[in-house]
Amino acid sequence: MSQTLTPIRQLTLLHPLPDAEYARLHAAVPEVRFVRADTAADWTGAVAHADAVLLGHQGVTIDDLLGAAPGLRWIQTASAGVDRVLTPRLRASPVVVTNASGVHAVNIAEHVLALLLGFTRQLPALRDAQHRQAWATPPLPGLFEAEGQTLLVVGLGAIGGAVARKAAALGLKVTAVRRDPHGDGVPGVERTVGLDALDDELPHADHLVIALPLTAETRGLFGAERLARLRPGAYLYNIARGGIVDTGALLAALQSGHLAGAGLDVTDPEPLPPASPLWRLPQVVITSHTAGLTPNSARRLVDITLDNLLRVREGRPLRNVVDRARGY
Repeated sequence: MSQTLTPIRQLTLLHPLPDAEYARLHAAVPEVRFVRADTAADWTGAVAHADAVLLGHQGVTIDDLLGAAPGLRWIQTASAGVDRVLTPRLRASPVVVTNASGVHAVNIAEHVLALLLGFTRQLPALRDAQHRQAWATPPLPGLFEAEGQTLLVVGLGAIGGAVARKAAALGLKVTAVRRDPHGDGVPGVERTVGLDALDDELPHADHLVIALPLTAETRGLFGAERLARLRPGAYLYNIARGGIVDTGALLAALQSGHLAGAGLDVTDPEPLPPASPLWRLPQVVITSHTAGLTPNSARRLVDITLDNLLRVREGRPLRNVVDRARGY
């Protein structure tokens, strides 16, 4: 999706950046005034004259932002997912939204593999034994080897592609599901199919990785019927959005033993209430939406923001423009 902008005069940072990254922005595009909103309390004044904002998680709602920034023309998000950003008011506005696709691909892919390898070696069970000061005697129930197994990645954006590449290096056979199965090839992916073939692929998957954006189309995509199609003993990993998986159906599939385990970085609802049985299932690892955290995320986010600012200066199309009709 191609989109250009007229020159940006002020960009307000509604996302904390290290001083070095702030300085890098200022040095590269000195014609742009950068305003930092260092606390949640002072953001309204900081956006009053903004043409653009770098939007993170400072408790600023989109509709309030649109009301406080009448000259706003561009929002650069600090996340890849924009389901919380695309309100009806924003969809109806001319404001361009670009996301941070690519910022979190490396660390989230590593997070998925950490969960997967943890299950191969039964690390959750061993950790429980450590807490009991109990020496676990091999062989441990549930041990397996990932090499040669099939990993199904649903969603082949930057994160899904990074998962595929790293999983293939471990010897897994990777099948991917994407909207356009005829798009460019992705390293590590042996087969690519369209979303309409998802149900045909589920029975062959030892591991299911959900890397889709949350949209009206994907909300509740994995309900009871679809989870039942997974191979018995399969593992599910959700590092996308909790609302893509029906929580009750997931719980039932785990309690019945149909699913051998789940690695959940995201849940529905989120935060997961203390009373949820998911906390107490030994075959579930919950990582509390931490997969996106990385020491390098600020640098990569500034790389994208700076690239887009230079594109604006040169009259070129922006990078990572969100298609508000599709929702990503």
